[in-house]
Amino acid sequence: MKTTLRAFLGAALLGIAGCLAAPANSAEITGAGATFPYPVYAKWAAAYKDATGVSLNYQSIGSGGGIKQIKSNTVDFGASDMPLEAKDLDDSGLVQWPMIMGGVVPVVNIPGVGPGQMVLTGELLGDIYLGKVAKWNDDAIAKLNPGLKLPDTAIAVVHRSDGSGTTFLFTSYLSEANAGWKDKVGASTAVDWPVGIGGKGNEGVANFSGQTAGAIGYVEYAYAVQNKLSYTKLVNKEGAQVAPEAKAFQSAAANADWAGAPGFHLVLVNQPGKDSWPITGASFILLHKSPTNADQAKEVLKFFDWAYHNGGKAAEELDYVPIPMTVVSLVEGVWSKDVKAGDGKAIWPAK
Repeated sequence: MKTTLRAFLGAALLGIAGCLAAPANSAEITGAGATFPYPVYAKWAAAYKDATGVSLNYQSIGSGGGIKQIKSNTVDFGASDMPLEAKDLDDSGLVQWPMIMGGVVPVVNIPGVGPGQMVLTGELLGDIYLGKVAKWNDDAIAKLNPGLKLPDTAIAVVHRSDGSGTTFLFTSYLSEANAGWKDKVGASTAVDWPVGIGGKGNEGVANFSGQTAGAIGYVEYAYAVQNKLSYTKLVNKEGAQVAPEAKAFQSAAANADWAGAPGFHLVLVNQPGKDSWPITGASFILLHKSPTNADQAKEVLKFFDWAYHNGGKAAEELDYVPIPMTVVSLVEGVWSKDVKAGDGKAIWPAK
């Protein structure tokens, strides 16, 4: 994997307080939510502070926490990997837009099995998370992986313990791929897990998966790489075996019809295309339409506008997929139309 990714994440995730914490005498934007985009938001934050002197204090607490905090008006913006429905946005007085796209990947901890060496189907993955397939040498796994030496080891299922957009994407995929999962568990940011242990955030799942023999978990791709976890291939909607990588995320994202999605509500799992990674998703930003502090809201929009226009290379280095400029134009049109100060005047474009 790219040296750039390892070097950045090693520094960012171990010492990110230095990058995101602002001195008392400088401007600061506050946000909270999804752990899925945290690596790229951290990188953008460091570059933006160098360019403008404005800091970002972003709490990587999970999508559920981010939604709660923005609704209670305790942060300038929230972040979620589960898009809110248009009615929920209207009822809460919020506007929503996609900020970045990427992939969720299954990771395993099996001696002798390296990154990309194991392949799974969505149906099989669902059976593992239902507890129906409980050993790594189960016939269903062995049939898909005839070249692998599979141990007679119990599968240790790892999942999120917090409300999570990553979980929403993962369980949405399982619900499409496995009828039993759809009937018994379903798709949400938090579900009643049939088996397994829970870790908080992508960080917690990555740690448990890396430290637990026989584990399987699911994390955003950058976390798998940074923690040197063995990710699996998946069989996609077209029946092709695909590895998680930028071109596979881009293939899935290419089919996104943002213009036709009310409130930009769009879920990208199981997209068509022979190269498409089946657990691809966007991460969203939530902002009040009538913010109590218009100046702070303007700073939020200025940061994300900067990220759209200057953060693409950094995103690609971390194997995220930048939002296309055609969609950025749609987003900024929503900013200028829907986000207004107390006097009813538009906050965007910033003067």
